[in-house]
Parts: sequence; structure tokens; C-alpha cells
Amino acid sequence: MDTSHLAEHAGTASSFFASIFVVATLSMRTMIPLRVFGILTNIILIASAIPTRNYPTLVLHAVLLPLNTYRLHQMLQLVRDVKKSVNSDLSMEWLKPFMTERKCATGEMLFYKDEKADSMFYIVSGRFILVESGIELPVGAIVGELGMLSPSNVRTQTLECIEAGVVLGVNYTQVEELYVQNPAFGFYFLRLASARLFENIAKLEQRLAQQTAPASVAPA
Repeated sequence: MDTSHLAEHAGTASSFFASIFVVATLSMRTMIPLRVFGILTNIILIASAIPTRNYPTLVLHAVLLPLNTYRLHQMLQLVRDVKKSVNSDLSMEWLKPFMTERKCATGEMLFYKDEKADSMFYIVSGRFILVESGIELPVGAIVGELGMLSPSNVRTQTLECIEAGVVLGVNYTQVEELYVQNPAFGFYFLRLASARLFENIAKLEQRLAQQTAPASVAPA
């Protein structure tokens, strides 16, 4: 029995199916299905390269397969973490792998009120205060995310470092790229940002009530 013909036919059939998956992969608009089809394409091309001894193709897709698998895991983990944050503590730690570190000195202004907003920050250490409202932000807080959702994209307050520390920054372009790659991320990010907005409003109302309470008690 001539196994070379069988290998040739098997390789041709595998290449045909792989071509279909390549076209399907290129037609994907979001990242998760693109990675899934990419993984399937890698597997098929590896399978077709073995009987035909096409070693360059075998090596290439043997490298791409774990890369696609890792990227798929990363994106699925991102969606899971955002969902968890929405349903629990409103934390944005899931965004940390996409951020860059920045050291801040005491007295440094990270941004000013009414200036153009283009990034958000995650506070790792130190002390930071929103100057106009007097609210001090705790470690683990995200600040500047609402500027992305504002129609005018301007800062509503000034952020000052009052004790040297470290922040992680990410620009809005990167967040938009994550949204394009995975709309589910965008949906949960909007829910999370909205929840944080209402949380901030509640804090301001509480502070206002505390300030007005002594005034109302004084005449009595």
C-alpha cells in the first residue's frame, strides 16, 4: 500500500479545511472568536504538516498555538474579572496588567480641572486628593475614568499628590482597543464606571449632609 499518496491526500484535505478556517478567522470582528478560530487553524495546519513533513509550517503553528491559547485565556479572564468587580467591590484591579507605572512626588499635580482627559490612574501607594471636593482617594482607587465617558472629555477636578507614591496609568486609547476586541468588556466597564459615579455622588451627598447638620442645629 502506497502511504505517500495517502499522506498527500490527507495533507491536501487538511490544507483545504485550514484555508476555510483562515478565511473565517480573518472575518471575525472581535477578539475571542478570532482567537478560537486561530487555535483551530493552528491545530489543523499542524496536523496537515506532519504527514507531508512540512517542517516550517509545523514549527510556525506550534509556536502560534500556545500564543493564541494564552491570549484567549487572557481575554476570557479579563471579562470574568470585570463581571466579578461589577457584582462585588467595584475594584478595577483587572485593568492593572494593561497599565504602566508612574512615580509621583509630594505636591505633584497629575491633572488639572477643565484640561483634556486622556487617561485614568490606579493608586498603588501614597496619598492623593481631589482638590475641589477635598476627597482623599484610598490605595486601590481608580481616578480619571469618568473623563472617558464625558461628552467633552475634560477633567472635572484637579488631582494632587500629597504624599509621594506610585500610580498605574492607562490611556483611553488602550481601553477603547479592549472594548473593540471584546464588546462584553465594554458593557461591564460602563456598568462599573456608572456604579462608581453613583458611589461618588452618594459620598458627596453624605458630606453635604454632615456640613449642613451643624448649621440646622445651631439656632435651637
